Parts: sequence; C-alpha cells; structure tokens
Amino acid sequence: MATKKDGVEDIEAVNLAADWSDISQGLRKDLGHQLHSQWIKPIQVGGFCKDTGTLDLFLPTEFSANWVQDRFADRLSLAWKIAKSDIRNVRIQVHPGRRKVPDMNLGSDYGSGPSAANDGADSSMIAVAAGTIGEQGFTSSVGLDPSLTFAAFVTGETNILGCNAAQRMAATETPQFSPLYLKAATGQGKTHLMHAIGHAYLAAHPRSRIFYCSAERFMVEFVQALKQNQMIEFKARLRSFDLLLVDDIQFIIGKASAQEELLYTIDALLAEGKRLVFAADRAPQALDGVEPRLLSRLSMGLVADIAAADIELRRKILESKLTRFAPLEVPADVIEFLARTITRNVRELVGGLNKLIAYAQLTGQTVSLQLAEEQLTDILSANRRRITIDEIQRTVCQFYRIDRSEMSSKRRARAVVRPRQVAMYLSKVLTPRSYPEIGRKFGGRDHSTVIHAVRLIEDLRTRDADMDGDVRSLLRQLES
Repeated sequence: MATKKDGVEDIEAVNLAADWSDISQGLRKDLGHQLHSQWIKPIQVGGFCKDTGTLDLFLPTEFSANWVQDRFADRLSLAWKIAKSDIRNVRIQVHPGRRKVPDMNLGSDYGSGPSAANDGADSSMIAVAAGTIGEQGFTSSVGLDPSLTFAAFVTGETNILGCNAAQRMAATETPQFSPLYLKAATGQGKTHLMHAIGHAYLAAHPRSRIFYCSAERFMVEFVQALKQNQMIEFKARLRSFDLLLVDDIQFIIGKASAQEELLYTIDALLAEGKRLVFAADRAPQALDGVEPRLLSRLSMGLVADIAAADIELRRKILESKLTRFAPLEVPADVIEFLARTITRNVRELVGGLNKLIAYAQLTGQTVSLQLAEEQLTDILSANRRRITIDEIQRTVCQFYRIDRSEMSSKRRARAVVRPRQVAMYLSKVLTPRSYPEIGRKFGGRDHSTVIHAVRLIEDLRTRDADMDGDVRSLLRQLES
C-alpha cells in the first residue's frame, strides 16, 4: 500500500516531468533538432533534494554527461530556476549503474566537439589574475579551451575580417577600436575567436586579468549577487579586468537591471583603456529590447561580420581535420560530398566528419561515400536545400539524354520508362510531395504508378550496382 510520502513523491516526479517537457521543447527550438536529439533528449530527470535545492539530471554515459555539463550546464540551470523557484543547483551526472564510455577526442576548431565551447551561452565565468587568484576566491584555471587558438582557426574569404580584428584585439599594441563586436550565425566560429583572443592576450600580457562568460552566465551571476546583497563586490570584480569577453550577448536582452550594470561596466573599462569583446548571432541594431545607451556602446567600436563558410573554406576546414585521424583514410570524394552538402554551419560540418569517423573506428568499417550517406541522414536532411520536381525531371532527362517531354508522355519504351521511374523515386525522396501530387507532375499518372516506381527503384538499388550508381550520381548533382 502506498504511503502518503510515496504519494507526495509521485506528484513531485510528475511535476518535474512536466517542467522538463516544457524546458526540453524550448531547448529544441533554440538548439535545433540535431543537437537536441543527440544531447538533450537523452537526459532523464532524477530526484530533487529540497534541503539543498539540488536537482539531478542523468545521462547514459560519462562522455555525454561531460559534454552536456561543458556546453549546456548554465542554460539548463537557468531554465530550471525559472521553472521551479526552489531549485538552486542542477547536477549533471551519469545515470547510476550505467556503463562509463571512454572519452573520444573529436573536438573541432569551431566548437563542435565535446571539449569545445558552444556558441550558445554555456561557458563558465572565469577570472585570471596572476598572484591574486586565491585571494579573490576565483578558480586557478583559465577556463579557455586549449584547442581554440588562432593557430587552429582556419581562415577564408568569409571570416578573414573577424579573424584579423580578433588578432588585433589580442596584440601587444593598443587596438584602434574597442569594443570589438563579432557577429556570426551559430556554428561559424565566433566563440572560437573569443577563446583565441583570450589565449593570445594572456600570452602577450602574462599578468593580465581576463573575464570571460556567456551573457546567460552573466545573468546568473548578477541575480545571485543581487539576492546575496553582494552587488558592490560583483561590480568591483567586473571592473577590475583588463580584457572583458561576453559571448552570445543577445541573451541579455530585456533584463533592464543587468543591461544597466553591463553599460556602466563598459563605460568604466573603456575609460581606463581596457579591451572589450562581444559576440552575438545578430548585429547590434537587430537586438530587440536592448537599452539604447547600451546599443550605442556595443556599436561604437568595430562590428566584424563572420559570414557563412563558402565551399572553399569548408574544404579547407575538413582537410585540416584529417591529420587528427591518421592513419585512417578518408577518400577525397567523401570530403567533397561533405563540403558540398553540409552548408548551414561549420559546427555541423565538422560534427558530421567526426560522427562518420567515429562510427568507422568503432565498427571497423571503411570510410566511404555510402557510409556517409547512411550514417549522416539527419545532418544531410537538415542541410538539403528545397528541390522541386521540375528540377528533378530536368536533371534526370539531362543525365539519361532524353527529351523533357518524356516525363509526361505515354511511351513505354524501356529507355524512357526507367528514367521516368528514377525521377519519380527521386521526387519522393527529395521533396515532401505526396504520391498523387507526384503523379500529377508526371502526366497525370495514378498514385499507384508512382508507388510502383518508388518500390521498383528501391529494389533495383539493392541488386543492380549500375542503377545504384546512377541514383547516387543524380543525388549528388541535385544536392550540390
């Protein structure tokens, strides 16, 4: 028979599960399907200790627990504190009894690996002060990812301005501009450059004091200082640094008191000739809800755009990774395929290569184009541009050297029927169109005809190497 205590615990568990459902859905919108499915969805909500205010979140492996801790601890903590006011701490750990999996060093230069910092408000607040760290109570660790340096940053036409500006900000001589505002979409390298600035500045100024945090982490620290009546100490600490680095500044939008404190901090540091670097996924003028005076401070230095990597840069980035995996061989056609198809951001690009190579190493398979297509389905689907049935028909007709009118004709000669069936198959694979919609685009054919064509080509691909080769070639043309 259940006790009253058991009933209370059951209700608590149901409430936590409901809160987690809301938090998880919000993170899915922020992070995208791929990151959410791989790292957030496996999280299980554990027990909540009211005495300590600690909530346990469990992941299946040590690898995933460490990765989520490094990237999303602050975001998860803030979300839970908002959802449930009596939660003071969130503890991320391996689920009890689960097997620990050794860490694989698959980090990327652009922050896609487990050890790298995220372009999304998750990095810990750090402070560096030679000889005074212990007195201040700060950690003795610099807190910057050692792999994210200027030497490891691959440059091209789309990111050279941001890289050069970042190097100038870290140089020994006084920069011509401050603050530096790095503007880039998710996964294009802005967090890498912020870490690189920190490393280079510390190398050039060994006794300097550096402050690095995400805007979300800034909010957490600000709220805690406010609640604990420690605002004087918080302000003094902020204004004692030589280099201030704040990532994902868009997450500070709408917090009037925090904006005001950041504004005063910027003014104080600029007045003393200190250096400031901010990063966001949009230009300062596009920050909705930002206080006008703060907006003017963010815009007064240099706003450096980091555009999406073009295909040449994507090739260079992939090739720069290959030395890490020697002697594993990655064919040139696989690199070209990844560079042409994964175009949304560099993090997904390098993450795709990492996933492919990890799978090959763990299963003993050879890296090939077929393996890439099979194992990177989610990434490839997310990066596919919208392809039309007209485009498919035109490409298939060019490939098989037949007239475009044959896609709708009633001719049943094999030289015409097979290309038409391939086009129907590709239309189903590459577009969201239904069988009847596809049939109408092929001369008003019945949906059963389209279903037959799709099943036939699927079967032929497994038995006929030439047919499989034709389809793969057409897929590459249509997706490039």
